[in-house]
Amino acid sequence: MEQRLSLVTLGVSDLARARAFYEAMGWTTRADPGDDIVFIQAGGMIVALWDRGQLAEDSFVEDSGGWGGVTFAHNTRSPAEVDAVMAEAEAAGATIAKSAAETFWGGYSGVFHDPDGHPWEVAHNPHWTLDDAGSVKLGE
Repeated sequence: MEQRLSLVTLGVSDLARARAFYEAMGWTTRADPGDDIVFIQAGGMIVALWDRGQLAEDSFVEDSGGWGGVTFAHNTRSPAEVDAVMAEAEAAGATIAKSAAETFWGGYSGVFHDPDGHPWEVAHNPHWTLDDAGSVKLGE
């Protein structure tokens, strides 16, 4: 198996609300308003928004309704960019779970939850590099 991730699907309770949130964050889709799944190109991968019950059934899991043990991250080029993304998320309807601050590992990060409770860390890691396309590279 190649070391890459192609698609992340977020199970959502209200597809229209989730779509509106991510579009308010500047993400775009070519999905029609009536589609039952929304695909969004996110750099070199795809993020999908789909009904939580349908996703659970399709994935052969029981939906306990709680956190699924996965957190997403958006790395930035500076602490100021972290602050800007956190403000944008809050304006779009996110809940700020942890305000941005310096970290124990020498970076700067905060956490927001999207309207379905999916946690997103927004971080500047001075030990990693982001290329012009936004792809992150581990420090060498």
